[in-house]
Amino acid sequence: MDLVKEIQRLKKEKNAVILAHYYQVPEIQDIADYVGDSLGLSQKAAETDADIIVFAGVHFMAETAKILNPSKTVVLPDLNAGCSLADSCPPEDFAAFTKKHPDHVVITYVNCSAEIKALSDIVCTSSNALKIVQSIPKETPIIFAPDRNLGQYIINETGRDMLLWDGSCIVHEAFSIDKLIELHKKYPEHKIIAHPESETHILDTATYIGSTSGMINFVREHANEKFIVATEAGILHKMQEEMPDTELIPAPAKEDNTCACSECHFMKMNTMQKLYDCLLNESPQIDVDEKIRERALLPIERMLELSK
Repeated sequence: MDLVKEIQRLKKEKNAVILAHYYQVPEIQDIADYVGDSLGLSQKAAETDADIIVFAGVHFMAETAKILNPSKTVVLPDLNAGCSLADSCPPEDFAAFTKKHPDHVVITYVNCSAEIKALSDIVCTSSNALKIVQSIPKETPIIFAPDRNLGQYIINETGRDMLLWDGSCIVHEAFSIDKLIELHKKYPEHKIIAHPESETHILDTATYIGSTSGMINFVREHANEKFIVATEAGILHKMQEEMPDTELIPAPAKEDNTCACSECHFMKMNTMQKLYDCLLNESPQIDVDEKIRERALLPIERMLELSK
């Protein structure tokens, strides 16, 4: 079976749209209607007129699409494609945490469950986190969850004294500072660019810090330079596609693995076969409890409004 041809046929027959994150395998990125970061994917999900949204990403991303499109069918190629960062913030524990600080505005990073979004005042992504935090009056205390590394980066950039939830992304905490320094010694002309989910000692080495789309834009604007890229290695596909002559090296991970880089096991659970199957069978579908969906929608809409 020609999976590309069959997926394109089904997509047309069913009026479906395929949204994919930069961390997906290259062949899924290539067949997607839109490839982007969490902010761009949320914006595309909010504006699509498709009947079916095939979300090639992880569970919280598909949930966000369902929150924005309750009447549409939202499918995820592999229902087990989760997120270590989202898992680090259990709803019951976070509810108890926020109740202890009722005067705080609750800002949550989009990498969290629908239940956590429903406990929030506003949602952010790495693309707009600084803008979102700066939109809150300086005298208003803030809880930021679930990523402590992104939260610490925002504190360093804005000077805001935020209360941080102790969560993290295993992919962005997998980078080895020792190996990175050795790699940079070997390639001193390569500039280090990093995602703000990385630990502070990694960010301290970076020439540029930004979201996945921000990193791609930075490389595009400096295509004649060379880079070491500290985020999930899937981003290199789109970067190299757009800037084929730019030399890119993935930042090294602590553990030895086949790619010597940091990869998200959950993102790589989606395959072309699973993408075809979920489009063919319109399953597995993402469902969100209506009460939770209504509460989670408000902070997402606030984010989208501020991001215009």
